[in-house]
Amino acid sequence: MPVNDSFFGMPAEQSRVKATIVAKYFWAWAKVIIPSAKIKPGRIAYIDLFAGPGRYEDGTKSTPVKIIEQALDDPDMCEMLVCLLNDKDSDHTGSLDKAINAIPGIEKMKHRPNIFNEEVGSEIVKMFEEMHLVPTLFFVDPWGYKGLSLRLVNSVLKDWGCDCIFFFNYNRINMGLGNELVREHMNALFGKSRADQLREKLEDLPPAEREMAIVEEIAQALREMGGAYVLPFCFKRENGERTSHHLIFVSKHFRGYEIMKGIMAKESTDAPQGVASFEYNPATQRQPFLFELTRPLDQLGKMLLSDFAGRAMTMEEIYMEHNVGRRFIKTNYKEILKVLEAKKKILTDPPADKRRKNTFADHVRATFPDKPI
Repeated sequence: MPVNDSFFGMPAEQSRVKATIVAKYFWAWAKVIIPSAKIKPGRIAYIDLFAGPGRYEDGTKSTPVKIIEQALDDPDMCEMLVCLLNDKDSDHTGSLDKAINAIPGIEKMKHRPNIFNEEVGSEIVKMFEEMHLVPTLFFVDPWGYKGLSLRLVNSVLKDWGCDCIFFFNYNRINMGLGNELVREHMNALFGKSRADQLREKLEDLPPAEREMAIVEEIAQALREMGGAYVLPFCFKRENGERTSHHLIFVSKHFRGYEIMKGIMAKESTDAPQGVASFEYNPATQRQPFLFELTRPLDQLGKMLLSDFAGRAMTMEEIYMEHNVGRRFIKTNYKEILKVLEAKKKILTDPPADKRRKNTFADHVRATFPDKPI
């Protein structure tokens, strides 16, 4: 059985979570983008270059089907959304076409979804590089890594309102970095000089550190080309001991980053002290004790006392300056500031007795001592 057929035949809970994250972000992204896009250019787009067959063998809907079903519930999206869906497997595109035609109300879409049957390579990259794209959510979900490159991501991310989510197959990329037969694919993914440096760095690293090093390098490469906000979501294998892959989000705008952070936090299987793991781990419920050994909210409190020593800032200013690149969401900052206030480790204006009970609004000012108390 071909690899892709086996992949799409999997009744994968991970595939459901992945599709849910992308579909939720599409809806939130579109709602933010549409008011401006209505003025110019009058369209938004969803592009999926590895779209798959529309449904998995167990009947689970794939990401494009979920996206289109969402769009049909909104008049603006029915009018404005353009879908470009591609898969090199003609069986998949045929199945996808049937799945889309079977969606109730599909005739309401002004722009019929366009389905292509092309190999993803340099020609598609060049085409996107030469186009000025309408605001686009770009989803790249290859089974392995062939076709995925920094140039491909940047060819879409370069234009206003464009965000990218891609599947980063950690297992295969980890093996590929040491395989001369796929050196060019790895160079395209990381950039040649970065890939060479990474190969050298990985030689003496244990498995856990290898993963951190590889994900860090792809994040740094994306930032260097203009994707200021990068957010990975990790998927663990069934036993919870090893990573299978990551879903990586890239945006040039903080608002998109904040929205996706909230979505990924809710889809995480674990959130000790209310701080999301940004991880889907099937074993989490079988290992509750291990996940209670870490107390990330306490760590955040210590960081804030150290990082903002001697400063007075509003909650919103603290959050904006501190959260990027960390897994904490806005709610976590409000919770720990209330704890620090109750323990008299910070001064607040207005103080707790002058505010609504158990709140810490964006405008509340926190004054941190010169040295942590």
